[in-house]
Amino acid sequence: MRGTPNHVIDSTDLSTAARAPHARPARPLRTRRRPFASRLRGQGTDARRAWRGAYRRRIALTDLVAATLATAVSYWLHFGDDAPIDGVPQSAARFLAFAMPLGWVALMFAARSYEERYLWIGPEEYRRVARATLALLGGVAFVSWALKLDLARGFTMTAIPMAAVLTLLGRWVHRKVLHRQRIAGRHTQTTVIVGHRSGVAHLHRQIDREAHHGYRVIGCVLPPGQGVDESQDEFDGLPVLGDMTQVAEVVRRYEVDTVAVLPSPELDGPDLRRLGWELEATRAELLLAPAVTEIVGTRVAIRPVSGLPLLHMDSPEFSGPRRWAKSAFDRTVAGLLVLMTAPALLVIALAVKLTSPGPVFYRHQRIGMDGQPFEVLKFRSMRPGSDREVDQLFATSNEGNDVQFKMKADPRITGVGAVLRRYSLDELPQLFNVLGGSMSLVGPRPHVTREVEAYGVDMRRRLLVKPGITGLWQISGRSDLSWDESVRIDVRYVENWSLSFDFMILAKTFGAVVKGSGAY
Repeated sequence: MRGTPNHVIDSTDLSTAARAPHARPARPLRTRRRPFASRLRGQGTDARRAWRGAYRRRIALTDLVAATLATAVSYWLHFGDDAPIDGVPQSAARFLAFAMPLGWVALMFAARSYEERYLWIGPEEYRRVARATLALLGGVAFVSWALKLDLARGFTMTAIPMAAVLTLLGRWVHRKVLHRQRIAGRHTQTTVIVGHRSGVAHLHRQIDREAHHGYRVIGCVLPPGQGVDESQDEFDGLPVLGDMTQVAEVVRRYEVDTVAVLPSPELDGPDLRRLGWELEATRAELLLAPAVTEIVGTRVAIRPVSGLPLLHMDSPEFSGPRRWAKSAFDRTVAGLLVLMTAPALLVIALAVKLTSPGPVFYRHQRIGMDGQPFEVLKFRSMRPGSDREVDQLFATSNEGNDVQFKMKADPRITGVGAVLRRYSLDELPQLFNVLGGSMSLVGPRPHVTREVEAYGVDMRRRLLVKPGITGLWQISGRSDLSWDESVRIDVRYVENWSLSFDFMILAKTFGAVVKGSGAY
């Protein structure tokens, strides 16, 4: 089977899968004249996983090239002539320059940075490279001091950090290329979701929205009694491939790569353990979703209690040193950005003033942390008096969601305002809100009073933090998000905020602004 091209399911495959087995307890899986599985024979798990080994080899080669380039530059800087430098013979320097790239790749292997569980998703791959780099630097410094050895400290202390930076850059480029390939339908993992209907629908939408992770859902497995009618074979657009007593059979028949199991009383404890045993005979990976899916790993740790691996969940921090550090970071960066963007602010202000009557800035009351009102500051992007038209447009428009009002072609927006909104330039004056302490660089979207009055219990959690100029909503779809999706994203940020999380959001904001999706 190796060497066979990856199989990408088209609409015909999915419709055929939808007509395949139907979930009914105590009833064998139904087959059709040409079942979906038959189209995957010879193009199954082994063939679809073949790219992984090639990807790991490319990463290792990239690391080798990065270390070689860093070594060459450092060697040229420190040993550019044939004379000994700092007491290091030229022959020893050449041996060190030759050995370092190979040692660097060996170090990455020792740090387990080539394992699939850490590659191509999440920050752990980068953390392992960083930790290995720090350990190597510390080791070189300690050996030099303890044994009174001259290990060409200038050379090593230049080459190692440079190799780390180039390694991280190379891995980031490979990951972005892989994400684009996955969005295009390549290098994906056929996935079956196991759980109750509501959980299956939610996870299906989330996986579809984040296609770069590479999970391609081909069907679902529901508990006995939750199947569909006899006249139907699908739920939420997914083929129902069986019930929870048939998971292993479904995996074998459809050559499934990944089984995502949601919390359910029908498949817990001993039953879940037995499912893991049954899947050992296949090549399928087993993914278990915790009951609390919006809490990230930084707040969750496994604690063994009486032999049971229990999840300990820390409380989120809304005060103390970390909050002070965030406030100091916000105001420092906001001040620098005001200075850097001052010419652009002046040009935008003139463009707004000269192209339409009315003030340059738009001030509007929003609700901030602890439910306190404040005036948000923006460049005016609409004609004067537009606020009086909101209720009428909200009642007649089918756009936006049930609470937030947004129109893709809002008739109130000026020509300059459309450009400002397209690239979020109208929000630059909010840097002054950050300097004043009413907003943060990163946080939930600042809502108006009408929207806050519609908050449920979950959404009120967002009032525990300052609203932000950018946030998870900015990099996740912005105005294209439904109200439920906005709630989920805002709560996720509130529950998991940290400075490193803020850095990640800020880094992704530029790309989201340039792309402009959901900006109107």
